[in-house]
Amino acid sequence: MKLLIKNGRVMDPETGMDQVQDVLVFNETIVEIGETIHVEADCIMDAKGYWVVPGLIDVHVHLREPGYEHKETIKTGSKSAAKGGFTTICCMPNTNPAIDSVEVVRYIQKRSEEEAVVNVLPIGSITKGQAGEELVDIKGLAEVGVCGISEDGKTLINSALLKKAMKEAKACDIPVFSHCEDHLLVEGGAMNEGQRAETLGIKGIGNDSEEVMIAREIILGRNTGVKLHICHVSIKEGVDLIKTAKERGVWVTAEVCPHHFTLTDEIVEKDFTNAKMNPPLRAKEDVDAIKRGLAEGIIDIIATDHAPHTENEKDTEFHKAPFGIVGFETAVPLGITELVETGLLTPLQWIEKMTLNPAKLLGSNKGRLQVNQCADITIIDPDAVYEIDIHSFASKSKNSPFHGRKVRGKVVHTIVGGRIVVENGALK
Repeated sequence: MKLLIKNGRVMDPETGMDQVQDVLVFNETIVEIGETIHVEADCIMDAKGYWVVPGLIDVHVHLREPGYEHKETIKTGSKSAAKGGFTTICCMPNTNPAIDSVEVVRYIQKRSEEEAVVNVLPIGSITKGQAGEELVDIKGLAEVGVCGISEDGKTLINSALLKKAMKEAKACDIPVFSHCEDHLLVEGGAMNEGQRAETLGIKGIGNDSEEVMIAREIILGRNTGVKLHICHVSIKEGVDLIKTAKERGVWVTAEVCPHHFTLTDEIVEKDFTNAKMNPPLRAKEDVDAIKRGLAEGIIDIIATDHAPHTENEKDTEFHKAPFGIVGFETAVPLGITELVETGLLTPLQWIEKMTLNPAKLLGSNKGRLQVNQCADITIIDPDAVYEIDIHSFASKSKNSPFHGRKVRGKVVHTIVGGRIVVENGALK
């Protein structure tokens, strides 16, 4: 199949391309990029006024399958990702059973081949059953295709065991994704520690629970040389630690989620459990530091931490509700509204954090819009203004604090391997 994308603002963060061009796709591959391409094609898209960018990559998602299919499945999660402009997603291992064996990895790969509309890359757990006691066969998981290892949803407290895992991951040339939280310091906290928590009478989670673990991961990462990736940074101290580590030559990357650069703990109410996530929404000074980290390149990647839960699960007292919100279908508008429209990042800088930098972390040749590359392409209308409507989400779950929020920027088309999976904002 020949697909011709006409008149779009084509942006490629690796080459710095940012100009109106045509893009020609044949089957799964980009075969030509030029100012005016004249060729017969099976499908011609007019992208005038739109951004044509590499397919977005999300390195931190929860698809819930196997074990929690009432929240999300590989099929529904991948559809939600596609509507959000993502063409590749990396699913975390806190499923049931955990992604701790070759058999579970192969199950996810098989289900993804059968059901997913985007590329799905599993992340293996670090310990068996995520129990924190015995390492998985890291080499075996790497050989069968995990893109990294993580205990996401919890932190491996045993430093000696983590160091050993890092050494093995280093030998396999895969990254370690670190959820940085000392649960002994959390002690049942449900939101950010501060004045808002005191006012509401909700037990708080201090910045120190995250800071101490970021520091530990950096120390162990430095000593092992592993590709260390710090997940969902939410605190100002974390930004400073990562900056210092990079200046000292430590191989470390970091991600931030849209909710952490958009919202503060001031929106939390006792009956608003869709504002409960882990790490929690922090203070304004933390949000400001995260934005500075994005602008200065300290924070490399924007990831959603898409964490679906059912309405019934969230419909309880704040301290009892599960942590997490859905994020696929709000990432693009929040990024454009909060980062690009405000002038904090240029469009190309924002796209780099959603495409090229995640690809580099994964050791992938995706995240680029160039001739002879795979035709994973996202097309965005940067001027579309609308209100977020959770009822339009393709995700099985609707747990988002952004319902009704006015935003700018909307995914128009998502193309995966040359195949159109979202057209004019709708799943095909």
